[in-house]
Amino acid sequence: MTQQADPAKTRSVGLVHFALALGGFAIGTTEFATMSLLPLFSKGLGINEPTAGHVISAYALGVVVGAPLLAVAAARLSRRTLLILLMALFAIANGASALAPTYGTMLVFRFLSGLPHGAYFGIASLVAASLVPPDRRTRAVGNIMLGLTVATIIGVPFANWLGQAIGWRWGFGVVAILALATVLMVFAFVPYDRPEPGADPLRELTALKRPQVWLTLATGAIGFGGLFAVYTYLASTLMEVTGVSAAAVPLVLAAFGIGLTLGNLIVPRFADRALMPTAGALLLWSAIALALYPLATGNIWTISIAVVAIGFGGSLGTVLQTRLMDVAEDAQSLAAALNHSAFNTANALGPWLGGMAISAGYGWSSTGWVGCALALGGLIFWAISLMTTERRRTEVLQPAE
Repeated sequence: MTQQADPAKTRSVGLVHFALALGGFAIGTTEFATMSLLPLFSKGLGINEPTAGHVISAYALGVVVGAPLLAVAAARLSRRTLLILLMALFAIANGASALAPTYGTMLVFRFLSGLPHGAYFGIASLVAASLVPPDRRTRAVGNIMLGLTVATIIGVPFANWLGQAIGWRWGFGVVAILALATVLMVFAFVPYDRPEPGADPLRELTALKRPQVWLTLATGAIGFGGLFAVYTYLASTLMEVTGVSAAAVPLVLAAFGIGLTLGNLIVPRFADRALMPTAGALLLWSAIALALYPLATGNIWTISIAVVAIGFGGSLGTVLQTRLMDVAEDAQSLAAALNHSAFNTANALGPWLGGMAISAGYGWSSTGWVGCALALGGLIFWAISLMTTERRRTEVLQPAE
């Protein structure tokens, strides 16, 4: 007899996932909207735009530093408590960003805003996956990531509109409000849990001793760089190469968000059946889409299709998040948080290499070729990870002589 799911429990899990995804929506909104608000807050703080760009770098640095630091330091806390504290810090730091009187204080507050980012997504993914059967883990993680992807379609344009309509400070203020709403929803719907027996910062650090953790992180840090190489210079490519007006740029940026969202809706269903093959297929998909991108930049329709395809490959983040759950053993929190440090490394690597290609005279479209090379680089680390996993499995199964 087929076991029927308990409707009450299903609704409860759905509310938990929604509460956690709301936090992802808040994070995704501020991460991407800050780029579009840059001309506004640079003028408001009396600095030029290149200098204001350091504010974005300060947030990314906060993510890279905060993800491992907070995950290790809070190892003895329950996951529910940690999620509430992380989102409370995020709310306070974004509220402070909205009130920042000077460039220096803005730098500090954006760094503090970035600290909870990676740890929140890592812990939220672990909580979401723990509430569903093992064969639905990646879909659960995908539900949390949907908050971030939907933010690129709805949250970012809204924050930008708000910033232009009533002042850039409200672009950060609305994120603080969303973060406070997440605190309340996590408190109301996420089930109380006790810290795991034996939880300890030193135990979390054992994740760094596992080669498979490093191979998975390298796959994301390099393989995901291609997406950022294209996205960073997409607006300039649209205006300089495709020849569209500034008003059309947000529509193509939204197409990227649609691709990300579709990827997180579709790909996890395959990943739950075959995790590593799905990761490899996504990297190959990304390499092909990025290689075709330079050929598609001459027309708004073809570039939009290419951008959707590139965004679709962004679901690699969800797949690798689940992979880290498999290889981290009893150091789950640190490994899960480090996934987002890896992707912020990709966010630095991709634009840097893409910018080098543009500065060398290869044109705005050359970011697609750079991205293709990075996706193939990620595929190499994926292959090494797969081969070493299969070799170890063979050694375990092989009878001793």
